[in-house]
Amino acid sequence: MYAVIKTGGKQYKVSKGATLKVETIAADEGAKVVLDQVLMVVDGDDVKVGSPLVKGSKVTATVKSHGRGKKIEIIKFRRRKHHRKQMGHRQNYTELEITGIKA
Repeated sequence: MYAVIKTGGKQYKVSKGATLKVETIAADEGAKVVLDQVLMVVDGDDVKVGSPLVKGSKVTATVKSHGRGKKIEIIKFRRRKHHRKQMGHRQNYTELEITGIKA
């Protein structure tokens, strides 16, 4: 059994026991989180596709940790113009462990 959920503007395919990193969620470590934007639920041959969401379905998860991703370096360079700009960015994330899927 797996589900496709939407959180943080992105879509994720999740199953029970899976661990994934999503955009930051305002919850403490160890807290239970309910993700109710479920786009699709698949249980064997039974497929439920929402329009856009599947009514009455939800995914429960536990917050494992918060962190920051790998640094992305941005370099802007213009040749012969004495222009060089270097920046970096690290995106915050929340690590979730999926504990259950209710269709």
